Amino acid sequence: MTTIKDFGPEGWTPEHLGSLAGKTYVITGANSGTGYQAAKILLSKGAKVVMLNRNPEKSAKAIAQLKQDLGADTDVSFIRMDLAQLASVREAATELLKTVSQIDALICNAAIAQVPTQQFTADGFESQLGTNHYGHFVLCGMLFDRIDESHGRIVVVASLGYKLGLRTIQFDDMNWDKNYSANGVYSQSKLAQMMFAYELQDRVKATNRNVESYVCHPGASATSLIETSGSMITKIIYRLMMKTPLVQSAEKGSYPQVMCATQEGLEQRAFYGPTGRMEMSGPVGEGILEPYAYDKAVMAKLWERSEKETGFEWRI
Repeated sequence: MTTIKDFGPEGWTPEHLGSLAGKTYVITGANSGTGYQAAKILLSKGAKVVMLNRNPEKSAKAIAQLKQDLGADTDVSFIRMDLAQLASVREAATELLKTVSQIDALICNAAIAQVPTQQFTADGFESQLGTNHYGHFVLCGMLFDRIDESHGRIVVVASLGYKLGLRTIQFDDMNWDKNYSANGVYSQSKLAQMMFAYELQDRVKATNRNVESYVCHPGASATSLIETSGSMITKIIYRLMMKTPLVQSAEKGSYPQVMCATQEGLEQRAFYGPTGRMEMSGPVGEGILEPYAYDKAVMAKLWERSEKETGFEWRI
């Protein structure tokens, strides 16, 4: 197993990357924040990157900036996808399969967080669970065979926030009609994403498939995540927090997902991210993974429930 010690006192950094020419990476939510920075790092090493973003205008600006910074021949493109609409996810995945013959890693980076009042996706799911988990669940399933053919990876960008809510899945009220709270439901959505990745590991091991899945988090990073969906009070608190040493740059926050998409020798049943104070910043390596995040009975039940709710049955 590769550990933080193998990378030196600074932990994993992009300096450990060699050429990525001939590699193709797909990233959700890549027009800003850690997704954008991950795309920039991968592109700088010669890779091809396909962004799956909701906003066409922001995507066009992001692509223009990347080409300005890295060169006009930088191989970066965009397909519109809204994770909160499963029809949009299916359309984007279908388009991707038509145009991209190889996927070396799918990085599930996009998310919404701290939605102050109960809201629903187009398909009737609680918005944070529907966007962060169900949307990615279907996307990964539709792209799985292509990733398998490429001997590729699925990288789930989770959050330390999974520790701040229930230590299991609230199966009897997954829309949180009775006890909705912005932080509690966000925590639940991130726990669900982690359980999906760890259950996928188990299912792949039981087959002859060639897909690895990894789970990471960005720590406390300067991104627009809270600004996009949080309440005014949450935004004010985060803005104040951004002025403290606890918060690192979006670029450094992208290191864990780039590492998980590229680095050989990593343990799959792990949780990667900053290893400094409170795991919010510092050298990137393997952090603390709470055992309830891979409770087998809950993971298996969540998988079955996810297939039922989304109407998507995995072929694995």
